[in-house]
Amino acid sequence: MTGVHALLREALGDRVDTRPDTLRAARSDRSGHVSTGAPLAVVHAESVDDVQATLRIATATATSVVPQGALTGLAGAANAGEGQIALSTRRMTRVLEVSADDRLAVVEPGIINADLNAQLADHGLWWAPDPASRDISTVGGNIATGAGGLLCAKYGVVRDAVLGLDVVLADGRLIRMGHRSVKGVTGLDLTSLMIGSEGRLGVVVGATLKLRPVVAGSVCTASAAFASVRDAAAAAAAVTASGVQPSVMELMDATALAAAHAHLGFAGPDEGASQLIVQTDGGAALEEAETIAEVLRRAGGAVTLTDDADEGERLLAIRRAANPAIAATGNQLIEDVSVPRTRLAEMFDEIARVEREHGVRIPTIAHAGDGNLHPSFVYHGESVPEHIWVAADDLFRSAIRLGGTLTGEHGIGVLKARWLADELGDDQWELQRRIVAAFDPLGILNPGKVFP
Repeated sequence: MTGVHALLREALGDRVDTRPDTLRAARSDRSGHVSTGAPLAVVHAESVDDVQATLRIATATATSVVPQGALTGLAGAANAGEGQIALSTRRMTRVLEVSADDRLAVVEPGIINADLNAQLADHGLWWAPDPASRDISTVGGNIATGAGGLLCAKYGVVRDAVLGLDVVLADGRLIRMGHRSVKGVTGLDLTSLMIGSEGRLGVVVGATLKLRPVVAGSVCTASAAFASVRDAAAAAAAVTASGVQPSVMELMDATALAAAHAHLGFAGPDEGASQLIVQTDGGAALEEAETIAEVLRRAGGAVTLTDDADEGERLLAIRRAANPAIAATGNQLIEDVSVPRTRLAEMFDEIARVEREHGVRIPTIAHAGDGNLHPSFVYHGESVPEHIWVAADDLFRSAIRLGGTLTGEHGIGVLKARWLADELGDDQWELQRRIVAAFDPLGILNPGKVFP
């Protein structure tokens, strides 16, 4: 590997980092998964040229490369291991262009999601994807995983908010895919193919993003307590069926809700109670919120409704506190299944069954507006115990049986690769492997991720 080091140093100088602490940090994300062995170097790319140089050296020496951003992922997709180059784009943080008239921005991949929106606010614009990690995750990482978030039921996910991408292929070639126009159907849609590809097809070095005007009008918040999580899930489905489109609709089961209250120092909720938090925005926010509140009451909810922004944020803070609150009770395997919204209550029944039959605790929050659930398997110790994986296997298969999917926004990475063929089927699984090989014939880009 000394030859690879020498080539990297010659081309990239002090952007090649071999300090033990840096190599150690490159082995893990926030999933708890740690790669076997340390990478041979971390390259802190500062430009497209740096990325191209790294990949040309990797191709010439048949060295694997793992693209990385802020390492906030939850599937082990960006963890670098023994003998690999970790290629970080975290220093590529520029906003290259903002066109208010065309409602687009061109950005580098290392910019933090929330930092981008802080800059766009000066133009009266925003980028809609709103993952819970928005304060710490990069736009490039959002694109690599196909991220979603609290607002995606109304405003869409990353795939809906990207017009084009600049991508460096495994051999160092730079290609530009997509367009700047609102419409564009020339050839195959490689931009959509790249989104959610988890570093297997190329390294994103630039993104042309579709923006929205900052929402005018008020924000209204309804919080509804239900006697059971099944009742709350049924109420969420009733809101969807009403035809009113909330901007946020978040559900917490009893365990997650009690943990969040304790974490924030609030009085505990009623035993077994679950909570649905719904927000509306825009000029019709109050009218829509009142309609939703009535739907929730008819579904058995005890509803609090406010058009005060500060009070609304206080209510939503309970939902945002759920993950750190659960984390305080033990280590977490945070999962990410999605089901059709009409089957959300059935999925909560399945989670309860898995808890009973496997003797595990699975506090769950959900983006109820789009059927995306985040069950957290709580355990103690450094690594996920085998009985947790057995329970997770049962839960994953339940989601697929209900017409759902293994992942709504976190991706497959390492942790879910063993179940991918079960969802895709053999023919589609093989076709996707062939697509990866067409982009990366030597198989040097993020090997072992997604496809085992």
